[in-house]
Amino acid sequence: MTAFGTTFQTFQAIGVREDLENTIYSISPTDTPFISNGGRGDAKATLHEWQTDSLATVDTGNAQIQGDDITAIPAATPSVRVGNYTQISRKLVLVAGTLDAVDKAGRQSELAYQLAKKSKELKRDMEAIALHNIAGSAGNATTAATMATMGAWLKSNISYYTTDGGNPAYTSGVPAAARTDGTTRAFSETLFKAVLQSVWTSGGSLRMAMAGPANKQNLSQMAGIATHTYNFSGDNQMTIVGAADVYVSDFGVLSIVPNRFQRDRDVWMLDPEYYSIAYLRSFRTEKLAKTGDAEKRMLLVEWTLKVHNEAAHGLVADLNTTLQT
Repeated sequence: MTAFGTTFQTFQAIGVREDLENTIYSISPTDTPFISNGGRGDAKATLHEWQTDSLATVDTGNAQIQGDDITAIPAATPSVRVGNYTQISRKLVLVAGTLDAVDKAGRQSELAYQLAKKSKELKRDMEAIALHNIAGSAGNATTAATMATMGAWLKSNISYYTTDGGNPAYTSGVPAAARTDGTTRAFSETLFKAVLQSVWTSGGSLRMAMAGPANKQNLSQMAGIATHTYNFSGDNQMTIVGAADVYVSDFGVLSIVPNRFQRDRDVWMLDPEYYSIAYLRSFRTEKLAKTGDAEKRMLLVEWTLKVHNEAAHGLVADLNTTLQT
């Protein structure tokens, strides 16, 4: 079919309005289950410190004779002082005055839109940092301070590839050398259950296992995954965010939580009552000096990861992303 040559069509017309929706669609994930499930606290210095302690080993030979005279009293075991450095994380925004003035689709203020977007990006960064394998460092005038992350904290209840992997090292109570990543291996329920038992023997009560996408699928195939629904009441400070399954073990029930921002080579086994985020400076927006026809903003947070007692948690490390069948 053909149209008359003089047919006035949209291709020649002037003034046809654009059809641009007043919505901006984004599927970038913003869920941060590790930070969301943990506690929140305050830091008062760039080195935030706390103490850990444990009871003596059970003594099955603790039987005394009548009237025994005490000649010596064993020395008390002191608590252990540990700490972590705060680090500064930030995002920057620079928006021209003209852009904020023109009529835009999907937002009224470009500055406000960019600030909201950068805020979400900052929280995603924090989630990934907290679950990474980074040693703590005080920094100096030319090097940024870094907090010790979960990979550098845990050393008691760990399954790792012992041939070339290794646990982190502490200096003056701070994890100053991150764990050594070993050759990756297949994830199995045997590895998972061994760490479960280790944490329980240490005195821990695990509530949650957290994994990247591949090993979350491997977890879902394990025999301990419940076939019916469990309801979590959110007792104490613990409210599971994003739980998809539960694992019923000999030592309690764990929620299985997928995490997009952690390393897939790690499967974390956590008690959220024993970690928190401490803030020296909470989230804030700073208005930077105006040097031209643009608005400058800095989103900033100064924070650290507080692992109350690292033996309350566990880690199956050095895992590949092969799906088990």
